[in-house]
Amino acid sequence: MASPMRSLLTDPDRYLQSFRLFLEKSTEHQSMQEFMERQLPDVIASIGNGKSTINVLSVGGGAGEMDLLILSKVQARYPGVTINNDVIEPSADQISKYKERVAQTSNLGNVKFTWHKETAYEYESRMNAEKKSKKWDFIHMIQMLYYVKDIPATIRYFHSLLESQAKLLIILVSGNSGWETLWKKYGSSFPLEDLCCYVSSGELPRILDSAGLKYQHYELSSHMDITSCFIEGDKDGELLLDFLTETREFSKTAPPELKRQLLEDLRKPGCSENRDGKVLFNNNLGVIVIEP
Repeated sequence: MASPMRSLLTDPDRYLQSFRLFLEKSTEHQSMQEFMERQLPDVIASIGNGKSTINVLSVGGGAGEMDLLILSKVQARYPGVTINNDVIEPSADQISKYKERVAQTSNLGNVKFTWHKETAYEYESRMNAEKKSKKWDFIHMIQMLYYVKDIPATIRYFHSLLESQAKLLIILVSGNSGWETLWKKYGSSFPLEDLCCYVSSGELPRILDSAGLKYQHYELSSHMDITSCFIEGDKDGELLLDFLTETREFSKTAPPELKRQLLEDLRKPGCSENRDGKVLFNNNLGVIVIEP
């Protein structure tokens, strides 16, 4: 009998709902913001040397929270320089939120935004068809490599677009996170439907080494409060379980034994820690900065 479980990505509204709840319940953005404040200035220290225009490419820019923080750091390092910021993002909803955010942000006078409503693969195909290969001074892919078919090929393509002083920044869940533990054990039980793959920063060094690329690796600590997942019938808990398993209505459609085991493992040290009566899922991130 066919399983009633469906990929969360088949329901874009519920996916966005669960994603926004994840951001609210986790320190994901705070951890990234800390990295952008502390380490990013060094990463971008020479990307615009001697240039009157800096070209930045955001691959999977989402609603733009991190993009605008990155741009503020580029502006601080290169005051007054014109910045072309191109955004590749397949979700119309996310693009419209990004545009709203830009409209509400001051000090963006020297930044020119261009949005491309397409996936990374569609962008690459279009550029190849148009025989274009624009070069970039900074390219970033934040939490998006899960949604590409061929990760090594995608990294190689965007790496090939780097200028001589440029950097390619990738952020993924860490190989030491609860996600890695969860995916290793349960990945084959979840209904992926080809739209998403399980990859962590722990797998990137092998890919980058075999391509002969030079890079730096940073680990960021982050957690997500999943206490509500253990309260039967809790709406937030159900949405977070959907996000953790990439399964639409996991609580209602998963076989009871799978649900029982998963909830049991989510409490264990490989996935989470118990602190002050809360269950905090290990949401650590890995940042890879690749040289041209």
